[in-house]
Amino acid sequence: MAAGVEGMTLSEVKGFGRQKGHSEIYRGTEYTVDFLPKTKFEIVIADDRAQRAVEAILGAAKTGKIGDGKIFVTEVDEAVRIRTIIYCRSFSESSKD
Repeated sequence: MAAGVEGMTLSEVKGFGRQKGHSEIYRGTEYTVDFLPKTKFEIVIADDRAQRAVEAILGAAKTGKIGDGKIFVTEVDEAVRIRTIIYCRSFSESSKD
């Protein structure tokens, strides 16, 4: 990818933020639906590529409307590749294995 992202996880989730929920009528009874369908996008990327990835996500996802979402940038202290039991404690530069 152009931003240097080598892998990602997309999940269909439910949640709510400022846009709250909405009401629906089912069999004549009104229900408040607090959780709305959302997409959760997760990547782990080297520190030196993080800003570029954030800018790419902003460019693709920003509509200017409530519900665009948020980008959380946080540090990952350690990762373990289950198949090989390789521990990775450095994300300062990209690695391939």
